Amino acid sequence: MALHLFDTATRSVREFHPVRSGTASIYVCGATVQGVPHIGHVRGVLNYDVLRRWLVHSGLDVLLVRNVTDIDDKILTKAAEHERPWWEWGATHERAFETAYEQLGCLPPSINPRATGHVTQMVELMERLIENGHGYVADGDVYFSVKSFDDYGKLSGQVLEDVQQGETPTRGKRDPRDFTMWKSAKPGEPSWPTPWGPGRPGWHLECSAMATAYLGAEFDIHGGGIDLVFPHHENERAQSNAAGDAFARFWLHNAWVTMSGEKMSKSLGNTVSIPAMLERYRAPELRYYLVQPHYRSTIEYSDAAVSEAAQGYRRIETFLRRAAQSGSVGVGTIPEAFANALDDDLATPQAFAVVHTTVRDGNAALDAGDTSKALEFAAAVRAMTDVLGLDPLSARWSEAGGSDTPTKEALSRIVEGLLAERQQARAEKDFARADAARDRLQQAGIVVEDTPNGPQWTVKSD
Repeated sequence: MALHLFDTATRSVREFHPVRSGTASIYVCGATVQGVPHIGHVRGVLNYDVLRRWLVHSGLDVLLVRNVTDIDDKILTKAAEHERPWWEWGATHERAFETAYEQLGCLPPSINPRATGHVTQMVELMERLIENGHGYVADGDVYFSVKSFDDYGKLSGQVLEDVQQGETPTRGKRDPRDFTMWKSAKPGEPSWPTPWGPGRPGWHLECSAMATAYLGAEFDIHGGGIDLVFPHHENERAQSNAAGDAFARFWLHNAWVTMSGEKMSKSLGNTVSIPAMLERYRAPELRYYLVQPHYRSTIEYSDAAVSEAAQGYRRIETFLRRAAQSGSVGVGTIPEAFANALDDDLATPQAFAVVHTTVRDGNAALDAGDTSKALEFAAAVRAMTDVLGLDPLSARWSEAGGSDTPTKEALSRIVEGLLAERQQARAEKDFARADAARDRLQQAGIVVEDTPNGPQWTVKSD
């Protein structure tokens, strides 16, 4: 089965074929670096990291561009509130985002362009649009004429008569539906010179210019959060196509992380920052939580859900370490069922199900003393978790290469050992010994819940 992906523009699952043979080109809308990253910010980056890994496993080179929006109204506002230079505020939080991506095991992008470094390309794009009648200048601002582009609304399903850009009304607009590509300079704000006077770029213009600068006029995949479909991606597509660029062949959008049914966002105050989460969970456990659901499914955040995901990762980890005590565990062959799952629009829930089935089979082989079969299962688990960026025996997540604290690692080993002892005692119907193991865990503040997938544990909170 070949890779198939859901394309927002056509609202269908289509077979993926790269524009250029042997190379997949991806542009992902990165962070607007206005504050500390939370799990809603990093979810999409992790989803596209899995996609990238799967494409590489499938034999393709991957060019992945993930931009940084380092000039924006929100950045200017936040910097002013904290009496700090806008560029310093942006750079500080850009580093925070990059640290979070690295901590969660994301491969670095091919390039990480900043908006402020690509004003030349933005000016060239606006000149093309003004020349062909799709753009116009008014009082130093540059606008895109929505009515001039017949295909406007195709990506998001917007009806032209109902379009509202969410921008502050200005006198220079010919049509309230038009969107701003370039904002004329205002006192105290940063600006760059253009043929129409100094100013700064509009959000939508930035990504069109940077995507084509590095990936060409036509590339394979444009990714981002579902909240970007309109107006951001609709406007990117409009100005790029209107300028004569084919632009993205596939549009992929990941769903939100929500709390109490609302999108996780700083403005609502319902965020869970990455630094705070990594105080409570190990990085691969948090990564597991964010990549296990299908990328187009909303994640409703809860402590219980993250704890359950952590247990899922620990079951994989415990099996591989147990297998490694019996012999060398290499990276084996990926099972067909796992490959079929990821080829079906990155169906990670089904892919993880294959992983855990293989883990159960591997544990059963170890219990039966079939070391050869167990090591075969372990090698398959390593191959699958490598694609997911979660291989516990990799240099990234092993004791030697991981970033997890020794205390967390020691606790996990002790608890998993006692749980294994309890399970063995129950299997032998030695319920007194099983209860004793449970009591030792409870006295240490460990809550154990028996589930169809085996015992799951969490640290009791006060």
